[in-house]
Amino acid sequence: MKARGAQKNRGMLVCLAGIFCNLLLSAAKIAVGLLFGFVSMTADGFNNLSDCGSGTVALISLFIAKKPADRRHPFGHRRAEYIAALIMGCIVAAVSLELLRESIENILRQGGTAGSPYLYLVLGISIAVKLGMFALYRLSAKKYDSDTLKAAATDSLCDCLATLAVIAGAAFSSLTPAADGWAGIVVSLFILWQGVKLLREAGSKLLGQAPDPALLGQIKEILLSADGVLGVHDLQIYSYGKDAVFATIHAEMDAGLTMLAAHTVIDGLEMKVKKETGVQLTVHLDPVDLTNREESSLRIKLTEAVRELADGAELHDLRLIPGTNALEFDVGVPYGCRRSDGELHETLSEIVKTFGDYDPVIRIERE
Repeated sequence: MKARGAQKNRGMLVCLAGIFCNLLLSAAKIAVGLLFGFVSMTADGFNNLSDCGSGTVALISLFIAKKPADRRHPFGHRRAEYIAALIMGCIVAAVSLELLRESIENILRQGGTAGSPYLYLVLGISIAVKLGMFALYRLSAKKYDSDTLKAAATDSLCDCLATLAVIAGAAFSSLTPAADGWAGIVVSLFILWQGVKLLREAGSKLLGQAPDPALLGQIKEILLSADGVLGVHDLQIYSYGKDAVFATIHAEMDAGLTMLAAHTVIDGLEMKVKKETGVQLTVHLDPVDLTNREESSLRIKLTEAVRELADGAELHDLRLIPGTNALEFDVGVPYGCRRSDGELHETLSEIVKTFGDYDPVIRIERE
């Protein structure tokens, strides 16, 4: 925990350095842009000013995110980074729309002005500083595994491209009066694209985006490699930010095992998953009666039928209810399957009836 706290502190220092650099660049660009009448450069200056605001939000989020779990927030505060990214996206998008309006007005006015050595000097320094900030943010994001710093790195790279557009507008403004306005439009669209991207990524994580397939595969591989585990299904992962990931899974095991033996296997698997992936896993035991030949035969037949029904579909939790004709089972179907749950249920019911006098109890689950 102390190591994570130290990483957060270093991440906050990186944010402070970024805020300071953006503040200096913003002041220089706005001053030169207003002095020489270049709307695109002024727009780029306000873009850097919005970066200061975004950096402040990122700084606050890193401070909140490093707070430990408490009674009101038992899973910690790591999602504060996602909220910060949403706020950053809104700020960036709002600034871009205002700059787009000013650039269009500049084109309509046919505004233009002569270039100045000071203008190119400031823009050149800006690109050099932004490239340095990009390298710093990118290395820090990888080292500290921070979404906030990843967003800042992308922002710095886009700023370099936007500044190049400003240079192009300044170079051609003496030939074409509207060049500066068009350059301002390019800058504002760059900024808008960045803001929308931040909103999409942060919103997706807050809504609960699908986990990394590699992580899913790793957890399943760990469980299936254990002695006594016949199959796994219903893996669900819940993320509350970095280092706060929880998961549940059903593991099929021989019903003939004693409760103590099964618990020993499951307990060891939960600890192994935590050690190798950092995920806090809870395993639910699904007993499989390997001595019931009728049930085993039905499982084989239905497994084949389910696989033919939809690509990626899986059968699990099959059991005959003693003293009745009820045959219960679950079918996991990928979200991409176009057939409705009702259609799948009806088709499977008809298939079950061809196997004998069974009363099918089917649960369709989208996985």
